Amino acid sequence: MGIAVIGFGWMGQAHSRSYLRIPTLFADRPATPELVVCADSVPARGEEAVRSFGFVRSTTDPAVAIEDPDVDVVVVAAPNMLHEELCVAAAAAGKHVFCEKPVGGTPDQTARVEKAARAAGVITGVGYNYRWAPLVMYARQLIEAGALGEITNYRGRFFSMYGADPLGLLSWRFDHDGAGYGVSSDILSHVMDLAMMLNGPIAEVCGLSETFIKERPLPRPGEGTHYDRGRPGDPTGPVTNEDYAGCFARFENGSIGNFESSRAIVGPQSQMAFEIYGTKGSIMWNLETMNEMQIFLTDATDNLHDGYTTVYAGDRYPYHGAFVPGDANAIGYEDLKVIEDLNFLSAVVSGVQHQPGFAEALAYVSVQSALIRSWQSGSWEKVDSVRID
Repeated sequence: MGIAVIGFGWMGQAHSRSYLRIPTLFADRPATPELVVCADSVPARGEEAVRSFGFVRSTTDPAVAIEDPDVDVVVVAAPNMLHEELCVAAAAAGKHVFCEKPVGGTPDQTARVEKAARAAGVITGVGYNYRWAPLVMYARQLIEAGALGEITNYRGRFFSMYGADPLGLLSWRFDHDGAGYGVSSDILSHVMDLAMMLNGPIAEVCGLSETFIKERPLPRPGEGTHYDRGRPGDPTGPVTNEDYAGCFARFENGSIGNFESSRAIVGPQSQMAFEIYGTKGSIMWNLETMNEMQIFLTDATDNLHDGYTTVYAGDRYPYHGAFVPGDANAIGYEDLKVIEDLNFLSAVVSGVQHQPGFAEALAYVSVQSALIRSWQSGSWEKVDSVRID
């Protein structure tokens, strides 16, 4: 299966490593990926892709990668506002497309991408990789089996410090022209995607947004990621998207949701977390301790204690044993990318649409669109699909 990667920053490299690892971890893999071509606007990155990752060739022109006859799958890991152009071109070329979230910088862009891919009949995937944490998959099993009873409350959050330092450089993530919206696209999308996977569609929202750090140092040549830092006295530019986004929500099943995301908060390092409360039990999970989950079940056979039980991930949960045997032997973030890419390859081989795909990306931006309207109106807003037929 020939793979092209467009954008060779951190995420493009993570996917490349994942495809390299699939043959070493999964003997029964559906296909063996081959890294054919890497496209990046910085020539040195492309050269590194060939030298260190084993790509056959590199280019600075994404069209060359997309049109390459040896390419079956195009992985788009470029800045958000480039997603539409790249994904539409890949779909038009008949290539299967995996795009990092949020598949466009604005809801309308995502809708146009989804329509183009649907019309082309290609398999699509989107990088909502937290779905693939083994304990998250177990949480889904518990909910579907009715172990928690009727869900009444869902709390989701993604608190990260990557933008808490005012000296953090004004990378594309802080610029509407490069990223589109801010944390509502970057990290709240993960939170709400998990919520809809675990608890169903969201019917309405009422929320707000805020930009706490309004100016940041301009990047120097060779820099510009959201982890790079400037110096006091450096020239600055305006931040043009939101640092914080949050809302109350009502799910279609009648349960209540509470969601928050911030990149400028101090304390939580990467607190992508959910709490789910039902009439028979509850569960709590946090990316910072992704190999643990707290479970409370009222119908447990042993009721000598009244409180949460800590469950540790291990090879009895989905995919975990491919990376490490036994219980409480941890796996990490990039292992989730391997599981994600393996499942996307399986979908391409079988011809069955992958989940999450562009339809799931569209489901989130439909919620995001209502949230943006709520920022402006200060009122509850109904979630309507932004799909373009």
